[in-house]
Amino acid sequence: MSLSISSDEIAVAETEKTGERAAIEQPRSSAPSGRTPRAVFAGGIVVTIALFAFGAWQRRWIADDGLIVLRTVRNLLAGNGPVFNVGERVETNTSTAWTYIVWFFSWLTQARLEYVVLGVALTLSLLALLFAMLGTGKLWGPASSVLLLPAGALAYIAVPPARDYATSGLENCLVICWIALLWLLLIRWSKARRPGVAGLLGLAFLAGLAPLVRPEMTVVGGLALLLIFFAPMPASRLRPWLLRGLIVAVAGAVPLVYQVWRMGYYGLPYPNTAVAKDAGGAKWGQGLTYLWDLAGPYYLYVPLAILLVAGLVSARVYRVAPVVVDPAAEQEREGLGRIRRLREWLRTPAAVVTLVLSSAVLLTVYALRVGGDFMHGRMLLPQLFLFLLPVAVIPLRLPEGGVRALNRRTAPAFGLMVVALVGTVAWALLASGTTAIKTGTKINESGIVDERVYYVLNTGHDHPIRAEDYLDYARMRPMVEAIENTPDGGLLLNSPSFTFWYVAPPPIPIPPGGAGHTVYFLNLGMTSMNVPLDVRVIDPMGLAFPLAAHTERLTDGRIGHDKSLYPDWVIVETGMVDRKPWLPWYMDEDWVKQARVAMSCPETYALTLSYKGPLTFERFKHNLLHATDFAAYRMDRVPEYEIQRCGLVDPVPPVR
Repeated sequence: MSLSISSDEIAVAETEKTGERAAIEQPRSSAPSGRTPRAVFAGGIVVTIALFAFGAWQRRWIADDGLIVLRTVRNLLAGNGPVFNVGERVETNTSTAWTYIVWFFSWLTQARLEYVVLGVALTLSLLALLFAMLGTGKLWGPASSVLLLPAGALAYIAVPPARDYATSGLENCLVICWIALLWLLLIRWSKARRPGVAGLLGLAFLAGLAPLVRPEMTVVGGLALLLIFFAPMPASRLRPWLLRGLIVAVAGAVPLVYQVWRMGYYGLPYPNTAVAKDAGGAKWGQGLTYLWDLAGPYYLYVPLAILLVAGLVSARVYRVAPVVVDPAAEQEREGLGRIRRLREWLRTPAAVVTLVLSSAVLLTVYALRVGGDFMHGRMLLPQLFLFLLPVAVIPLRLPEGGVRALNRRTAPAFGLMVVALVGTVAWALLASGTTAIKTGTKINESGIVDERVYYVLNTGHDHPIRAEDYLDYARMRPMVEAIENTPDGGLLLNSPSFTFWYVAPPPIPIPPGGAGHTVYFLNLGMTSMNVPLDVRVIDPMGLAFPLAAHTERLTDGRIGHDKSLYPDWVIVETGMVDRKPWLPWYMDEDWVKQARVAMSCPETYALTLSYKGPLTFERFKHNLLHATDFAAYRMDRVPEYEIQRCGLVDPVPPVR
């Protein structure tokens, strides 16, 4: 019988020896131990969460984009599947996990959808703060021997967009909650003397959910998985290679199954929103504008600089370092290979902090590249949250003898920590009441708007939450009336007037019960949530309309709205009457004829079948194999140019 010991087992043993020899390199403390520090830490968490809850509730609302999620949830509850319009397999929500979380709690409670999403969003936002502070407390702790005071957590909730998107109906709450929980579990894993296999696999499962939380969160989840995969495996009956295989299987099971299903069902490798907004495109200049739009008005660089210094000081003063007890053993450890030492380092708090900050940098660069967003601050909140995680709370310790015992060696560090706390609180008080965008209902040249204020002013409701609150938005009530007054059906196109809609009628004979209605309008959420599910709602930007999503991005278009398909295409696509006087006055019959020919382009026809054709096994297989081709396909929004691109015959003779 022979015994063999793997390199992982040796690394685990060395790590445990190091942990047993570790000692805190810091001055002896007179800070009260036991209950008092724990009470201070718990009190700080309670106060911070209470402030966040109060601030978020004061700014409670559901965004128009949040109502888009609820339209999909309505269809799920009605048995129509995860679609926006019945019979069209289009994934209009960027966060898959958020859609199904809202659906689950809506099904469970049977409560009104707007109130369900409001409650779930606020709860997840508060849990995010709890997990973040617990994780950082574990990083600097134990809480029984040092005062842990809120700092970065206060900085985050002081930023007005953080309180805006604590509700809103969008997935920001889920994103930061997932990040915070991952942070907490990673810190616990890095500081555990003997991490369990079950906990490790649970951590891998959570990290693997990243692309379902939001596609770009794959950066965070992917780095976390690499960290735990290459770190020493915990001692168990399983061989390290088998345990690593389990990590891959557990992390990849759910996202891989969903990815195969998504590609076969929707015909795309990612949500349709990524196509509509060309998430792979580059708009660096707009991205820098978006960054300054958040950082400038709140002087956000001030707390970030203060807390960076505080974090570095804390890392220096409260670091854990090995104490040489056995010189021979220490020399043996120093003789280990670089790779083994690197793998040991991977299971340390320093590695986790590096992961979090690296993720924040990478996600910030990505946000800058794509041009940010049109919603003030929203797309940079996860990055800000990541940057502040290591200093969500910061440690404070008095030397033995209290303040009087401070000397040249201890006074600078203590003073810096106090200044950091006071400075952060002072900045938070100023920033929390700052109004960054003061244009109200006007959209400036940057295209960025304070979305909550914009809809508050345009609807006249301090807290626009219910779908009917948005009936007071321009054109909404006339839209509902136009549908009621046209029982035969038709295509609704908005006019320059806020009180009138053009209705292109269906051709005769009219089928029994009417030909159905289609609304073509930019604001999908408020429109779709104020009409029945049998009313089709599509948009010129393409969030719910693949034909528009697959057009080229407008060079000078407003960020997040830089696609706009001409309504001539929609006349043809919906089969409405395409002649005067039934066409709206501003439309041209020749353009409609050209759009009809352009729609016959084989690639465009194949794209249409991918999401509107019957879902047979052959269709699923075809979509699965060609999903990346469909995602890359682009067409010209001008019918004449599209005819030329596709090599078709123009039905309109050229003007000579």
